[in-house]
Amino acid sequence: MRAAQLIATFGGVGYLRPAPGTWGSLAALPAAALLHLIGGPVLLGLGIVASFALGWWATALETKGKDDHDPSEIVIDEVAGQWLAFLPVSIGAAHAGAALWALWPGFVTAFLLFRLFDIWKPGPVGWADRQGGAFGVMLDDVIAGLFAALGVMFFAWLSHGVLGL
Repeated sequence: MRAAQLIATFGGVGYLRPAPGTWGSLAALPAAALLHLIGGPVLLGLGIVASFALGWWATALETKGKDDHDPSEIVIDEVAGQWLAFLPVSIGAAHAGAALWALWPGFVTAFLLFRLFDIWKPGPVGWADRQGGAFGVMLDDVIAGLFAALGVMFFAWLSHGVLGL
């Protein structure tokens, strides 16, 4: 497997069926947790930037000359978006000095909200998806990840701030 193919498919996860985007999002969570455990939210943030940049490059190479600008096996965009959705969980764990696993509701919320926004494609997510090209492939998932991250923060505020749980 070539480097671009390895990156674009997140080590081959994109070939899993059915629903390779969901598999890519699921595979992104333990990878995000590992980045957090090694270097906290800073390393996860750097991972988001690196996955976007490398994903853009790999997606451009993997789709060059093909009719399908967003083949289902390319899941690095889901990884970048899922990591962004997970970032508030990482920041919260670091801020509270809590074990990352203690924030498991945040994991679940980040995953579910990201998949919702990635599939539904509301507003700017759909706009980015329609742009075509490798940048559009990456951007729609990053925007979905941003929406999901905002949702994670909202539900954390609701749970901890309003309800006092």
